[in-house]
Amino acid sequence: MLLDAFAAGPEDVLGANGVILGTPARFGYMSGAMKDFLERVYHPCLDRTPGLPWALFVKGDTDTSGAAASVERIVAGLRWRRVLPVLEVVGPITGEAAEAAEELGGAFAAGLEAGIF
Repeated sequence: MLLDAFAAGPEDVLGANGVILGTPARFGYMSGAMKDFLERVYHPCLDRTPGLPWALFVKGDTDTSGAAASVERIVAGLRWRRVLPVLEVVGPITGEAAEAAEELGGAFAAGLEAGIF
């Protein structure tokens, strides 16, 4: 299921087998929408989702490291388990970047299906 950060909430996370988070990098940080989502799910999910498999992709014009690190810090508090390397795309979205995103999603889905994650 694909949900916009403003549309997703704690009930979606509680019903999920895993979560792929995606955010643009904004001023060296995650987007406001991603921060809003994480703030809304944090306390309702804190003690109910430890070990939840998750992955992350970040797109930025010049740098993505601050955005990726900010998401990872918050998710670490939730005690979710990152199961794939963070996909960071800097600059235009190329065919190679789109392929890497497809591979991330495919690997995540396959890992969940196989029970690896």
